[in-house]
Amino acid sequence: MRRTFNELYAFTVVARHRSFTRAAAQLGMSQSALSQTVKNLEEDLGVRLLTRSTRSVFPTEAGERLLLRLGPQFDDMEEALDELNNVRTSPRGTIRISAGEHAAITLLQPKITSFLSDYPDVSVEIAVDAGMIDIVAEGFDAGVRLGEQVAKDMIAVRISPDIRMCMVATPDYLSQHPAPTTPEDLTNHRCINTRMPTHGGVFVWEMMQNGEEIRVRVEGPATFNSLPLRLAATLDSVGIGYMPFDVAAPHITEERLLPVLESYWPTWDGYHLYYPNRRQMSPAFRLLIDHLRHR
Repeated sequence: MRRTFNELYAFTVVARHRSFTRAAAQLGMSQSALSQTVKNLEEDLGVRLLTRSTRSVFPTEAGERLLLRLGPQFDDMEEALDELNNVRTSPRGTIRISAGEHAAITLLQPKITSFLSDYPDVSVEIAVDAGMIDIVAEGFDAGVRLGEQVAKDMIAVRISPDIRMCMVATPDYLSQHPAPTTPEDLTNHRCINTRMPTHGGVFVWEMMQNGEEIRVRVEGPATFNSLPLRLAATLDSVGIGYMPFDVAAPHITEERLLPVLESYWPTWDGYHLYYPNRRQMSPAFRLLIDHLRHR
């Protein structure tokens, strides 16, 4: 019976993730061992539960019916185990968070350092990914994105002030290229582009004037999907860079970078920690939310 219980749980994790790779990571076992576990269950039950291909895994009709019956019961058991943390003297457990690069470096890492010092039995895993992923399917407890990017069916907690964006360039670049005076002038400049992770397109620069949004598709010699690389290229006088102001501010203060079109700089909604409402929060996660909450 114990073996069947473990196999049934393994099946539900694979079926929900639709991936042996992600399910194996959550369960802490190898993909080959997990695949064999599910195969053993199918042989014992005498029915195929999963349809496998080289790229994906989907429940069969029988598998979907089994998942609908078993999934909520395993959720209830996990919630019951989580509730036991309420009687512990110290919270414990692992919290997995998906975050964009800027939020992870400038916001999460500094705050989590002090959190981990206060709660030594808690571990936090931060996965840097600028794409809009399904945190439930990927096995994360929470995600961090700009407020406007958070899905409406998620609970969102603000963890930062609004983010001011800026455009900057080096004195050397501007000495060779007359500074733009309007957003349209950017089309005649060498600009450092950003590759968007979710759809693979290039980010269209956003600006504001008198409350109206202006969008300009720029061109240039370099495109990156990494903020530190964009900053480095800007400092190397490759072209005009577009980035969060707090990243450029120290270099502006020391005059290594100069503001470009400052009156058009936009302000974006701040970062929010978001998570699904379907599962009860563990005490450790609740404490982390309070620790990160913007005040």
